[in-house]
Amino acid sequence: CLMIKSVFNAYSKYYDLLYLDKDYIGEAKYVEKQLKNNGINKGDILEFGSGTGKHGRLLAESGYKVHGIELSSEMVDLAEITEGFSCQQGDICNISMERKFDAVISLFHVVSYQVSNDELESVFYNAANHLDSDGIFIFDFWYSPAVYNNIPSVRIKKMSDDTVDITRIAEPNMYLNENRVDVEYTIFARDKNSGEFDRFSESHSIRHLSLPEIDIFASKTGFKRICSEEFLTGKKPGPDTWGVCVVLKKT
Repeated sequence: CLMIKSVFNAYSKYYDLLYLDKDYIGEAKYVEKQLKNNGINKGDILEFGSGTGKHGRLLAESGYKVHGIELSSEMVDLAEITEGFSCQQGDICNISMERKFDAVISLFHVVSYQVSNDELESVFYNAANHLDSDGIFIFDFWYSPAVYNNIPSVRIKKMSDDTVDITRIAEPNMYLNENRVDVEYTIFARDKNSGEFDRFSESHSIRHLSLPEIDIFASKTGFKRICSEEFLTGKKPGPDTWGVCVVLKKT
């Protein structure tokens, strides 16, 4: 998992602005619905890949106690600690909190950043080790049928606030035999006050997954899949479903 840290170190500076249009409130409500569907109306949640803490803080406002693990120390520095939400730097593949939680959640395709079988297996085992009996593991990921049906293409995104204009170019490269897409990001940022430009590039490797793959990892690590649906909408996954959410129950 360690390579992810370097990926997000520079990216973290503009992370919240780049995803200003992301529906964090709707996503947190969706996760809360999944929790309540499984009888978890309150309790302790461990979040794998907590970023700057937006999902965790929203769930904390709903009465949960959320502790986040984030590999990027820059992201942790940007996270606001509030009542019911805390976070720390750590590797979700092997960190041990030495206590149990009612649920483990991992959002925004964090699981898909585990590109090797060994990394995925480690994350699944670590989730199981941190769960009470009958605890659940909720995560979303890139769905293989959609990736093959809608070949990723170059995309340009522009965002701005009072201080900076950002242009991000995303250029994908597919590795068919590895179920992997490497996205080359080039980011241009212009400081509105000074007129100075900041330019940097990063490569994000993303593993897309099928439900049979998920079931293999789940069975091997002491889980059973009890729900699989399109993230947010709850629809049945199909050839255009990029983001699938699954709920695994500890057995």
